Amino acid sequence: MADRRIAPGTTNYRRVNVALFLGGFATFSLLYCTQPLLPGIAGSFGVTPAASSLALSLTTGMLAPAIFLAGALSENVGRRALMMCSLLAASLCNIAAGASTGWIGLLLCRALEGVALGGVPAVAMTYLAEEIDAGSLGHAMGLYVGGSALGGMAGRTIAGLLSGAFGWHTALLGIGAMSLAVSTAFALLLPREKNFLPRKGVSAHHHIGAWLGHILHGGLPFLFVIGGLALGSFVTVYNYVSFRLTAAPYHLSQSQTGLIFLVYVVGVGSSLLAGKWSDRFGRPLTLLSSIAVSLLGLALTVAPPLAAIICGIALLTGGFFATQSVASAWVGRMAKDAKGHAASLYLLVYYLGSSVMGSAGGWVWSRHGWPGIAMFAGSALCLAALLATRLRAFD
Repeated sequence: MADRRIAPGTTNYRRVNVALFLGGFATFSLLYCTQPLLPGIAGSFGVTPAASSLALSLTTGMLAPAIFLAGALSENVGRRALMMCSLLAASLCNIAAGASTGWIGLLLCRALEGVALGGVPAVAMTYLAEEIDAGSLGHAMGLYVGGSALGGMAGRTIAGLLSGAFGWHTALLGIGAMSLAVSTAFALLLPREKNFLPRKGVSAHHHIGAWLGHILHGGLPFLFVIGGLALGSFVTVYNYVSFRLTAAPYHLSQSQTGLIFLVYVVGVGSSLLAGKWSDRFGRPLTLLSSIAVSLLGLALTVAPPLAAIICGIALLTGGFFATQSVASAWVGRMAKDAKGHAASLYLLVYYLGSSVMGSAGGWVWSRHGWPGIAMFAGSALCLAALLATRLRAFD
């Protein structure tokens, strides 16, 4: 099959970038919209902060294996079709979560939403790696991650504001309706694949062999673990900062804590810059620098002044999205074959890190407060930086 990659400056290049920006926006609006609602959910159902985090951790936990399988499924049904169906189904699940009146019902809807969302992240990475000109892949991936950052900001901020005014039920319903509209635009804009050849009747042996090949690769496993540690640290901080800021001495409202998530705009810019800088200055240096920025931001959040906490969260956010932009694009370049399987492995570890560290952070928060959270997340980021030093040979 002839390679017909989309070149920069063309109409299809612009359509792909806008569509994948919207896809990232919808995915992460849906995924993280419960984060600022956790104190309200905890109070509504009379559960602990650690238990309330299940409204997010179950979604990311189910997303991890769903992504793992979606990479294989997309080899048969196609990238575009799977992403469209996934976004629409996830939006409907979020609406159902908003209509839930019981704790178990809410968790069930959010778990199913994680399964549905599995068809987007891994497949989006693969779609870009297959369809976009290799020299522009870093920039295109940066735009996708930028959409993810903006979606995470919008989901958290809008949900926080709606919850403060109307309650968390309305917040989830509103995010679900917004994502339905964005998903429709995504479906209308994204061009059909030109470099994808469906593989009908591919055996399980083929998929297992492809996954094993990536696991035994000299560099890919380091990228997988770096992604999981970076997201796990990031989610841990965002999960419990609302509990910190709604308590003494800050006593912020849910609407006010929701506004803090506007610092996500830093992630939009940093992901775009990281994509360009990695193409220009090399991936190892950009990756290490991004992790260092996250660590600096985390250290700032330990200081008592509210301004220092907000600045720290902004730096952590910028560093995290830059890290994700570089690492995810690097997976697509480093994997020579079966790119969908490589992306699914990356995101399996990525979201397992989010689920495990996000929930474990509840135990740390209850026993050691914010200094414990900073030490917990900081240790993971230091390990990610150490692993990043092993990747210089693969740039």
